[in-house]
Amino acid sequence: MTTTPQIEAVPARAWPTAVGLLLNVAHAIDHMFLLIFATAVSSIAIEFGYARWEDLMPFGVGAFFLFGLGSLPSGRLGDLWGRRSMMIVFFFGMGVAALLCAVVTNAWQLALALSLIGAFASIYHPVGIPMLVQHARNPGAVIGINGLAGNLGIAVAAVLTGFLVKWLGWRAAFAIPGLACIAIGFVFARVCPEETEAPGKRKGKASVSLSPAALARAFVVMTAAAVTGSLLFNFTTNGNTQFLSERFAGVIEDPAILGMLLAAIYVVASFAQVIVGRLIDRVALKPLYLGIALMQIPLLALAAHAQGWMLFVALLAVMVFVFGAIPFTDALIVRYVDDRIRSRVAGMRLTVSFGISSLAVWLLGPFVKTIGFASLFVLMAAIAACTAALVTLLPSERGEGAVSAAKG
Repeated sequence: MTTTPQIEAVPARAWPTAVGLLLNVAHAIDHMFLLIFATAVSSIAIEFGYARWEDLMPFGVGAFFLFGLGSLPSGRLGDLWGRRSMMIVFFFGMGVAALLCAVVTNAWQLALALSLIGAFASIYHPVGIPMLVQHARNPGAVIGINGLAGNLGIAVAAVLTGFLVKWLGWRAAFAIPGLACIAIGFVFARVCPEETEAPGKRKGKASVSLSPAALARAFVVMTAAAVTGSLLFNFTTNGNTQFLSERFAGVIEDPAILGMLLAAIYVVASFAQVIVGRLIDRVALKPLYLGIALMQIPLLALAAHAQGWMLFVALLAVMVFVFGAIPFTDALIVRYVDDRIRSRVAGMRLTVSFGISSLAVWLLGPFVKTIGFASLFVLMAAIAACTAALVTLLPSERGEGAVSAAKG
């Protein structure tokens, strides 16, 4: 027999406000650093002697591959060693890796330095997000605001990198954020209290309990849907700069202005995560997730053929729903997984989804060079259809394996 899921009692202790703020800043840093290369790739290609940016793009795949692969050990260390300690490693590691990117002299050195960024970037999602929500009374809203912060980092990458490349060169686009990240790491280490014990040693339970079979099903489906969603995220965020440049040819060609346009798209679209996060706390996850996945299909098809300012509108709509889908996997983990193992479960999911979706970065340049952006966006519409099909397989929270979770 099944019963309506109940929400567990939330511990009274919470992180200081400054810690929550810095954890959100860390999410912005995480996404920003991963996209500096994609934004500056045209300038880097010229300096390194590549005729086309598409030929240099595959050198960035290591960052995204390790972004996924590193999530597994990062999550394990977060649960068993401590999330605060891992976040300190994140800030200093990201900063040093960015500084290394600024001093490389060829494409292979850059590939290694970018891979190091990816390795340290892998810490945030399985460690920083569980750390942020472990005391949250409204985890959906917290995840939504955190998602906004992450996507504002994407916007900052677009506009800040564009201006730094224009004014100081592409090396400054890595060096200046790298120094800022190290400074933020010192602040975080000072304001974040020591953890009394690692999360894996505490007692707790999931807010919604599922039968073992339903939990396994939910994990498989959320991982598969995360793969398709991450493919869309990587194809768009890594390709949008060049996509806008191509479709605005003869209209706007200044990279700084194009960066501002793309930043405006990301800023507006980022607020979708705040709205979705609040909805997650109020309505059933499955139909909400399905509706957002379905909306991606026609919008991607429309963007495939739009030009100029019509493309700007279409791409804005696309990114609203691409970003709007992001909070669901973290919300599912918060709802179904005990905090003691939450970083490890997130790490396993991220290793699979980010590891596979890193192929998007490797394939982006060759795809665009061979089939063009129009066909790529049609392909992404098909990927969105796969996401929608997968979401239909998620278990319902009423029935289909849900069991009572006693208040604790």
